Amino acid sequence: MISLQSRNLLQRLAKNVGKRSMATSSEPLVKTALYDMHVELGGDMVPFAGYELPVLYKGENGGVMKEHLWCREEGKASLFDVSHMGQIRWYGKDRAEFLEKIVVGDIKGLASGSGCLSLITNANGGIIDDTVITNAGDFIYMVVNGATKFGDMAHFKEQMELFDGDVSMEYLEDSMQLLALQGPGAAEAVAKILPDGFDLVNMAFMTGVDTTIDGVEGCRITRCGYTGEDGFELAMPAEYAVSIASKLLEDPIVNPTGLGARDSLRLEAGLCLYGNDIDGTTTPIDGALGWTIGPPKSRRRLEGGFVGAEHILTPEGKFKKSAKKRVGIMGMKAPARSHTEIYDASGEKLIGEVTSGTYSPCLKRPIAMGYVETGMHKPGTEIVLKIRNKMVNAEVTKMPFVECRYYRVPE
Repeated sequence: MISLQSRNLLQRLAKNVGKRSMATSSEPLVKTALYDMHVELGGDMVPFAGYELPVLYKGENGGVMKEHLWCREEGKASLFDVSHMGQIRWYGKDRAEFLEKIVVGDIKGLASGSGCLSLITNANGGIIDDTVITNAGDFIYMVVNGATKFGDMAHFKEQMELFDGDVSMEYLEDSMQLLALQGPGAAEAVAKILPDGFDLVNMAFMTGVDTTIDGVEGCRITRCGYTGEDGFELAMPAEYAVSIASKLLEDPIVNPTGLGARDSLRLEAGLCLYGNDIDGTTTPIDGALGWTIGPPKSRRRLEGGFVGAEHILTPEGKFKKSAKKRVGIMGMKAPARSHTEIYDASGEKLIGEVTSGTYSPCLKRPIAMGYVETGMHKPGTEIVLKIRNKMVNAEVTKMPFVECRYYRVPE
């Protein structure tokens, strides 16, 4: 049985992650290698993306608010189980060329060890998924969302059949697990389980490398994250996931953290949740994610070549006009949840809807993200939200809501 607090939070998460990510009662739930550890730590286990994962933990440092603030606190770090995510390795001499057919980013231009956030698009230019892609040298390493990974791979296989080149896909499934260590103290904590001499100082954000972790071979570390803080994703063979997580949690600066805080942290950082803030009906331009394609006059902007590019780019490499824009929203006194209607300042014209909303633990006020008609998207634009049948004044604002602190290599 899960607690009432967890049930209420789970209902909110269900609205914030889209129907596809929540397992139905008839579907068997998958347990990650860390399931027993979560239970021992007091995790409230809930269905998420077909898996059974902790929404929060009970105890002195548990609960969404405490877990959230711990991740933002100087010298502290939060540990998340993200093993539900899909890990894929791409092989073959034409792997980069193929990936540029299915994602919008410059994959050929990635130096060895470098990575990027990119988008997988459909024939209409809509977003099938967002993904982190890293050039691992002998292969390309991709991480996709847990709720969409099987649909993603079906799409990849369809595109591979149309591709005349040398490429193959390896889905790591149960053989590898994935942990995320996030927060200002993440580097200090992870350094204790990395090989002597591992250079974290010169490891830039969005770079990754194969290494040993706590003496375990066949692991990988990527400096990236979903919280707006410095942090890492650690991939390891499934049989060592518990020992590595336990070693990290022995450190008093590291706190186990659940899905609830993961959601509020990413929203404070202005980051999208697939299935809610972006989906197959939104283009990168709608979602204010055109930067993932590249700057003006860049090769990818000029060449296109990815699925649906003609709906996103003009022949000159400019972004096509979009009818709606993703924006941040503040100023309301009550939280605005997903699908809350957005009106113009008069409260008469419907101009959009909220896609994610929560109470910000750091700002101590409600924040939201949503889409409004182009022209109503500029920061400072007054709007009205219909919250529980009440018309509430609010304002379009810039994101992120809380300053992001991604790591930068010292000059």
